[in-house]
Amino acid sequence: MKRREALKNGMMGVGALTLFPSLQKLQKLMGSPYNEGQIPLGVQLFTIPKLVDQDFKGTLELISKLGYKEVEFFGPYPFSAQEAIDGWNEFKPMLGLENDAFYGHTIEETAQILKDLGLTVPSMHTDFISLRKELDRMLDEVSKLNTKYLVLPAIQEEKDTLDDYKRFAEEFNGFGEKMAKYGIQFVYHNHGYEHTERDGEIPMHYLLNNTHEDHVKFELDIFWMQAAGADPIQFLKEYPTRYKMLHLKDASQEFRFTGDGSSPDQWMAGFPLMTDPGDGVYDIKGIIDQAKTSGVEHYYLERDIAPNPKETLRNSYDNLLKLS
Repeated sequence: MKRREALKNGMMGVGALTLFPSLQKLQKLMGSPYNEGQIPLGVQLFTIPKLVDQDFKGTLELISKLGYKEVEFFGPYPFSAQEAIDGWNEFKPMLGLENDAFYGHTIEETAQILKDLGLTVPSMHTDFISLRKELDRMLDEVSKLNTKYLVLPAIQEEKDTLDDYKRFAEEFNGFGEKMAKYGIQFVYHNHGYEHTERDGEIPMHYLLNNTHEDHVKFELDIFWMQAAGADPIQFLKEYPTRYKMLHLKDASQEFRFTGDGSSPDQWMAGFPLMTDPGDGVYDIKGIIDQAKTSGVEHYYLERDIAPNPKETLRNSYDNLLKLS
């Protein structure tokens, strides 16, 4: 398989911490900052794929000790479609990865590890093939983690016309209706190409306006939306209650796609410009403030494949705590 083809398929599915005991005791005595109105911060694990690949439990312990309360998994999983697993197997050596979620643990063991560490899994990323072919099995399994949202992070197929998005909207509604029986909602995560006009209409608006608000929600990735020239604050204002999650990362300078943002090579061009939220040019505080007003429930750090993952975890937590 050619590198670009492997990248397309793979993208479907992205030292110990020392804490002073006195600080931990003080935190327990004073209570969590979330009791004072702070948002519960989470981590999309594609921020730190090598850490979870090499030491799953130890990495979750680090995340918990830093103060994060939530994690978001990326697939594939044991219950994903075989085609998705095969595609990821072509891609993951490029990242230096050897394992898939749940990194040598059963989902039951994973649930217990998370519970012991005080972490929850409100959402999980999956892929279009698995949603189409393995949805029943997936719903049975993810229920063991008390997951509320299943997220499609990108569309890796033809999407050049508005008719393509009309078909996607119908599928999203179908996924959401089936998930509702399990108390789960379908979520779509933007990746930038949805802001290129198709047949006189912006597909992102079409998806928001033509999916069932009770069954279909959205995850707003602030980097990819701005890479497409759109404004996250405006979308949050225009569609209150539709966005339930944010992916928070920053940019060292403004970044725009060279094309319509539909191909992984355009996404990869933005990776070197990504920085920790609060360290770049984006209005992170303004976005978070509007997100609170618009009904966003979960705020994930997601700096894709962070070059210094432990430092990004620490620095981003400190920054986001101040900005939220």
